[in-house]
Amino acid sequence: MKFWTTAAAMMLATTAYADSCATGKTLTEGTLTIATGNPAYYPWVMDDAPESGQGFEAAVAYAVAAEMGFGADAVTWIRTSFDQAIQPGAKDFDINMQQFSITPEREEMVDFSVPYYTSAMAVLTTKSVVDGGASADVASLKSLIWGADANTTAVPMLQDLIAPEKDPLLYDDNADVTAAMQAGQIDAALFDLPTALYLSAVVLNDGALLGQFPADRSENPDQFGMLMAEGSALKECVDAAITTLTDNGKLAEIEAKWMQATTGVPLIK
Repeated sequence: MKFWTTAAAMMLATTAYADSCATGKTLTEGTLTIATGNPAYYPWVMDDAPESGQGFEAAVAYAVAAEMGFGADAVTWIRTSFDQAIQPGAKDFDINMQQFSITPEREEMVDFSVPYYTSAMAVLTTKSVVDGGASADVASLKSLIWGADANTTAVPMLQDLIAPEKDPLLYDDNADVTAAMQAGQIDAALFDLPTALYLSAVVLNDGALLGQFPADRSENPDQFGMLMAEGSALKECVDAAITTLTDNGKLAEIEAKWMQATTGVPLIK
């Protein structure tokens, strides 16, 4: 009887906490508005349809929503650009998931949740570069011509992991990086592993993945957080939900399901 009473009390406390998170802290009462990219890509969102709950970030979003007391029918999706979302000021979403790396600079303008994903980094290149002799070791990577989005954490990560012989060429966004690679202006670029898989298979005509650095190889691995307006009343609830999903293993299960395609890419020595 004592065990039942304790379990029941814990369940009631959890329900009460979920209700408190769902009340008075969202843009629309009773609804959790979540933003993603336009379009949103595999494996983060399958078929550009986050409402299906298919894909890593879509599945995490619904799991977090449920922990906070929102049923699937109480989740509304909207689309934003990456750059638009990280600007300071009011937001038209409660949380935004677009593989936002948590950085001190961004935290001056917006709030982030605790991390929901720690990314391995992969080297995206082309088959012609591989055929030219590039290999999955740091000595080989140093001599390549690198490109990077100047607005992301790719440049300091390049220095941390590779320290290339020549300064990387900088571009306005990742679309420009991949276009430069397709045109033969650069040899390689760093992306989180799932994005690199997508780009190599869909965007580049002869894309290839040279290898990957495990997340613990870098002193400061890229960690993704849910983005919210600065001072969001929802942050505490989001953090608690992600922490619960981490502790009970559900977040790892979601990652294993949707990131399994990342296996088979060699480790860089």
